[in-house]
Amino acid sequence: MQEIILNSFQESFRQKILNKWLFKTFMFAKLPMAWFAGLSASKLTANETHVTVKYKWITQNPFKSIYFAVLSMAAEMSTGLPVMMYIQDEKLKISMLVTGCEAIFTKKAIGLITFKCIDGSLVSESVKKAINTKEGVDMILESKGYDQSNNEVATFKFRWSIKVK
Repeated sequence: MQEIILNSFQESFRQKILNKWLFKTFMFAKLPMAWFAGLSASKLTANETHVTVKYKWITQNPFKSIYFAVLSMAAEMSTGLPVMMYIQDEKLKISMLVTGCEAIFTKKAIGLITFKCIDGSLVSESVKKAINTKEGVDMILESKGYDQSNNEVATFKFRWSIKVK
């Protein structure tokens, strides 16, 4: 796999997301439900993103586990952050939109759940293609959720569409 070098705008975005205070402020302003649920970005690299969520009163369902919509928020964020990072550019405006979602739940989600997306290289290539062709590009990004014992609890696939404006 070829090493991906982030431009200065992408690196600046990455640093802001990994700053807990700035990230919480961003969520409060733009994603208040994610802020209320307590989502946290714990890793953002060129290839991999981790987003965590904890089981607590506000994230619970009646079955004493994390509500599926909260899991979906965390999984979607783990695929959306790399898209947001790679569309950072000085001159271009690139739109992004979720156009589909598929989920499989394999284990009760309790405790701290970490969603991991390792599709950074696919995002990078898709953004380059969108820039070069000036056409919309669809990509399917996968996020897997793991509990504190590293047991897989869910797998999500999000279809993202990106296009240069």
